[in-house]
Amino acid sequence: MNIQNLYSPYDLELLEIHNYEAKPHKNTFFEMVFVLDGSGFQIINDHQLPYAPDKLFLIFPEDKHSFQIDSFSRFFFIKFNNDYLKTQNSQNIRELEYIFNSHNHLPGCILKTVNDKPLIRAAVEALIREKENNSPHRDQIIQQLINTIISYAARNLTLQEKEVFKGQISGVMPVINYLHQHIFEPEKLKVSNIARTFNLSPKYVGEYFKKHTGESLQQYIMLYKLKLIESRLTYTDMRISEIAFEFGFTDQSHLNRIFKKYKGTVPSAYRK
Repeated sequence: MNIQNLYSPYDLELLEIHNYEAKPHKNTFFEMVFVLDGSGFQIINDHQLPYAPDKLFLIFPEDKHSFQIDSFSRFFFIKFNNDYLKTQNSQNIRELEYIFNSHNHLPGCILKTVNDKPLIRAAVEALIREKENNSPHRDQIIQQLINTIISYAARNLTLQEKEVFKGQISGVMPVINYLHQHIFEPEKLKVSNIARTFNLSPKYVGEYFKKHTGESLQQYIMLYKLKLIESRLTYTDMRISEIAFEFGFTDQSHLNRIFKKYKGTVPSAYRK
């Protein structure tokens, strides 16, 4: 299995290729792929779906992926690694975390809003132009365009989830996705609001969640917060006191106690 690395915070690549079956490989970085032209199949982790122009795919580290190309195709790859994440503000990091934790790691376009496709195509075409010239503010514009595409991806995943349940619960995944989407909004994580969203009795929410996940609702919320905090400690230079405030802990000492309870060490030691 070929493993591909990325040695800069981000990289942009336009690939134009005729009939060819790419060999499966894994990345050590995150990747978004936009199809400009062509037809064939996208393959991720031994699952495959056809691709066509104006489709956007997400590929994550450790995903085994390739393309089977049936006609002349043009792909635009946006690749970024941990160093890129360290340059982002809190909102951009939240959107990336939401994408990473909500995506199902299966093939297929994540764009469910038809009106967004030409907007993303325009952003991709602008990236191609910027990549090929050295105009003033080139790097800033490139990063803004990348973040715009990330925001569109996050919005489409959110809309996709709303379309799935439309206020009616079907399995536990819609509830989990709701928790991921609103993890920074304590009011929306209250049992009363979750029950109202999914047309459940407030007394039944906790029972339903534990039945399907084996964890209590509050335990899941805490473990998910800690997972995101691990990401902050690994991928950003945020101070631990800032992280504690962002995730609703009373102070850094409060975060230290909870983190040690669940992870066996304190955040500063985990970061090292």
